Amino acid sequence: MNSKSTRLATDSVAPTELSVGKVAKRAGVSVQTVHFYEEKGLIYSTRNSGNQRRYHGNVLRRIAVVKSAQRLGISLSEIAAVFGTLPKHKSPSTAQWQKMSLSWRKQLQERIDRLTQLRDQLDTCIGCGCLSIKSCKLRNPGDEAANKGLGAVFLQL
Repeated sequence: MNSKSTRLATDSVAPTELSVGKVAKRAGVSVQTVHFYEEKGLIYSTRNSGNQRRYHGNVLRRIAVVKSAQRLGISLSEIAAVFGTLPKHKSPSTAQWQKMSLSWRKQLQERIDRLTQLRDQLDTCIGCGCLSIKSCKLRNPGDEAANKGLGAVFLQL
């Protein structure tokens, strides 16, 4: 085995402690994002003798979970709440991921259902062109505003 192949073999072994730059590069996020996630309690670091942050390799999986959840529209506060139930210095297990994803799947399905309903109503709304606050199925379905009292009201669709 020559020195080049030896170097490549050792380079592929994940170190137990990663610098913030290595975490950012391997996770595909900025250094500022790594610091932000740590500030929010989503990941944790230790300090070396030079007072530099060092991260365990499990933060890469935690960051992957955060990024996946964010793509689904899950807020950082919701992610932090779930992560608060997990051991700080471990990545989520398969069972823990399944529990998280089940909860998030329900939220995603509700969002899909609302968007599908809005999409279907949008076609008829544009077709009639009225945008009447009293009869518009998009802005005031079932004349919900009448039950809220007089004046402008905000409808959560």
